[in-house]
Parts: sequence; C-alpha cells; structure tokens
Amino acid sequence: MGGPMSVNDPLPWIESVCALIRDAVARNIPVIGHCLGGQLISKALGGVVSRNPVKEIGWSKASGEDYDIARHWLGRFAGQPATVFQWHGETFSIPPGATRILANAHCANQMFVRGPHLGMQCHVEMTPEMIATWCGQWADEAIAAADQPSVQMPAAMQGDIGQRLPIMRQLSDQLYSVWIKGLAR
Repeated sequence: MGGPMSVNDPLPWIESVCALIRDAVARNIPVIGHCLGGQLISKALGGVVSRNPVKEIGWSKASGEDYDIARHWLGRFAGQPATVFQWHGETFSIPPGATRILANAHCANQMFVRGPHLGMQCHVEMTPEMIATWCGQWADEAIAAADQPSVQMPAAMQGDIGQRLPIMRQLSDQLYSVWIKGLAR
C-alpha cells in the first residue's frame, strides 16, 4: 500500500523488499503495489523514483491507455477517464519490460503492468475510513500545497466520497479481478 516515506530514503527494509519483489517476479508470482508499493515495484525492476512536478492529493481523473494490454487490465476504462485517489509527491518511471496503462496531466505514470504484475501510483483501494484517517493525519500537507491545481482540501475529499468512491470501486474491481487470475497459475 502507501506510506509517507520515499523508496529513496535510507531505510533498512527497502532493499530487502525490492529483493522480495524481484524474487516474486522471477517466479512469476503476481505482485501488486499502490503508491509506495508501485514505486517499490518500479525500483525493484530497474525503474527510477523521483519528485513529481506537483503533489497530487485527493480525487482526480486519469486516462486509460487504449491498446491490447491496457484493454485487458482496464476493461471498459481503456481509452476512457477513470476516477482515482491520490496522495503523493514522488512518482516512478516505467521499468524496463513494463507498459503504462494509466496516466494523467499531473503525473504521467499512474499505472503500469509487466506480465501479471501491477504497479500503481494512484490509489484505487481507498475506503471512507482510510480517506478520513489520511485527511486527519496529513491535512497539513494538503493545506501547504493548496496552491497546486492537483491538490484538494480534506473537506472536499471527504465531501466527494459518496459520488466518487462507487465509480472508483468499478475500476478497482476490474483491476483486482484481472490481477487475481494470475494467482491461479
């Protein structure tokens, strides 16, 4: 899932997690990562994690790519806008051998796949409780970046849950249903 740290921080567990990811990929065991998890997958597979031009915080739209692999993963969201949740200031590059399937204007690399593995910069796993917790714990970060068009205030994020969460849930159901099929191999 996500976390407030960077994969570039000198934390003792980052390299062991990357090694675990590389081992799972080598064994063709499907790996999935949201935000920090997607950044870890990218780094483990040879990608680079760097500062995004702007922070993305709150609800946003991302566009699904429209080619075979994107259609496989995104279903009806291929070539269409999708609702996602964001809370990040860094982003990943698409690692060698992977394909971007979701992008937006503020952060080009929102989602990539490599075989049965799925890395996401955005969050599609959110619940109302998670959003409320994040808004409570990290409101200062959103307020400090309020001048950026990619940042939403906590009250607006929570106010949009009823409208946006059911739409995002359709995307997460699509993605998770494809990913989980890879576990049956």
